[in-house]
Parts: sequence; C-alpha cells; structure tokens
Amino acid sequence: MLTRPQGPAIAYHLLPAAGEEMQGRAGERRNLPGVIFLTGFASNMAGTKAMALEQFCRERRQGFLRFDYSGHGASGGAFRDGTIGGWLQDAIDVFDRLTMGPQILVGSSMGGWIMLLLALRRRERVAGLIGLASAPDFTEDIWRGFSKVQREELIARGTVERPSAYSDSPYVIARALIEEGRQHLLLGGAIEIDCPVRLLHGMADPDVPYEKSLRIVEKLRSDDATVTLIKDGDHRLSRPQDLQRLFDAVGELSVATGA
Repeated sequence: MLTRPQGPAIAYHLLPAAGEEMQGRAGERRNLPGVIFLTGFASNMAGTKAMALEQFCRERRQGFLRFDYSGHGASGGAFRDGTIGGWLQDAIDVFDRLTMGPQILVGSSMGGWIMLLLALRRRERVAGLIGLASAPDFTEDIWRGFSKVQREELIARGTVERPSAYSDSPYVIARALIEEGRQHLLLGGAIEIDCPVRLLHGMADPDVPYEKSLRIVEKLRSDDATVTLIKDGDHRLSRPQDLQRLFDAVGELSVATGA
C-alpha cells in the first residue's frame, strides 16, 4: 500500500526494474523503460490485461507497475467520491514515488484518458503511450447520454445509477464526477504530447466508439502516432490475439536507453 499525507492509501503491485538490462550493439549496458498499467473506470489491477502484461514484462525482465485508483479494488476511499482529477493524482503519486527513469504508459478505457493527462504532466519521463479503447472526455459522453429525468435526478440527488454490462451492480455516477471532469477535457483542442503513441481499438466496441481513437490521433502533436482498428474487437480487448497486439506495441516502444 502506498500511504499518502492526503488521500486514501493506494494498493499496487510492482515488478522491480532491477533486472531490466539488455546488451546494446556495442556491448554497453542498456535498460528497458518500465511499464505502468492504468485501469479503466470501476475496474481493478487484477484484470486479464494487467496480469497478462505483467507476465510479459516478467519474461522480458522489464519493470512493471499496476495499481488501483482510490475507490477501486484494494485501495482506500469510496468509488462514488472519485473524480478524474483525483484518479489522476493517484497516478501521479505512484508514478513519482514508485518508479524511476523512462516509463511506457498503458491505459485501458478511462485509463487512456488518465494516461494522456499524466503524460502532459510528466512528459520528460514518458517514453511512449499505448491506449486500449481509450476514452478521454467520457464523462461528457455519459452526460450527453442521460435522459432529462436522469439529469434532473443527478442534479437534485447528487448521484444516479447506470447499468453496467460488466457487473451485476450498476455504476453509481456522481455529479462531482461529471462536473470535475470538465476541468480535464482534451478533445476540444491540441494535445501537446510528442512521444510515440499506439492506440488499439475494437470496431465492435459497444461502449467507446472507435472514432474516439481517431480523434485522439488528430489532436495529438506527435507525428509518431498510429491507430490499429480491430474489426471484431470488443471493449475489453482481452482475447489472446488482442493481448498479442498489446505485447507487440510494448515491444515496439521499449527502446533501450543507456544506463
């Protein structure tokens, strides 16, 4: 657990970077960047993609970090109290306190939004970004999708329930999540990120349209940015073939640096 002076304790699992060496062409010592996995909304660090990526990094002797946002999984705090800014601060804290050197950020769904926000704030240490069904600005998508009755309920009561396709329990959407999220919107202007970016998105995603990844690439300042569309891919992108695409992207962006 990562304890903090302010904010709930954050649960994490760190695969140490001590063994991430490889030989360069001239025989010099080289180091692979670490990998940080950023989970989705109401997800946790024990999901299929996070665990598979950890094993991939273990086999490559590459550092890997997964964690739960506050109100998620084994971390402290209440889910309904969470906001995009609060979860971004969780990511900043684990990035600053648990990792060293260059890092590749891998963001799934909401994690793709957090990934972009974190890269803007720690650009000097971010070696690359990999998004899986990335969902920046999704709080506005939720708001636009609400009926008039749901909007009135959210304003009056402060929360509204929304069915989940991934759980028997509905999501509890808080008014603070929507309102605070407007401070972190990205798709209305340029996204001033220059590192390599690889986005994977299923065209059969029922939750986040694949066009969102196309919009991200349009807004990115980086020219080294690609989108891979998977025609039969769903939102999870956790099938063996989807995981292999993820592994390939991590391998591509894992450019060794001198020790």
